[in-house]
Amino acid sequence: EVQLVESGGGLVQAGGSLRLSCAASGFTFDNYGIGWFRQAPGKEREGVSCMSMRSGMRVVKTYYADSVKGRFTISSDNAKKTVYLQLNSLKPEDTAVYYCAAEFETEDGSRCAGMEGYEMDWWGKGTLVTVST
Repeated sequence: EVQLVESGGGLVQAGGSLRLSCAASGFTFDNYGIGWFRQAPGKEREGVSCMSMRSGMRVVKTYYADSVKGRFTISSDNAKKTVYLQLNSLKPEDTAVYYCAAEFETEDGSRCAGMEGYEMDWWGKGTLVTVST
């Protein structure tokens, strides 16, 4: 069973930085998309960033929402089976619960479909990021 456990959220002032971590386990397949989504109070969940992986370790595509391009960076440590999201230049509008999520992908199939509004297959419980003014 795939399990995703987020950590690293907290309270930070505008302009500050945080690094979120997602510890992943239970993957029995080598092709998947994994990334970060967020939901702010009173708003719908949105895709933040996602990586499409092949052969368990090769990143074939990385996606970012327009609102975070240039400020957030997604990365992975395959040895630790952990995906990170570095959040820089944080703004109050970045305040949200951040979720790690993953989806099964085929070799030549869609990549990070969750960034286009499709439902991801597995979700973590989320970590809260609060950005103060």
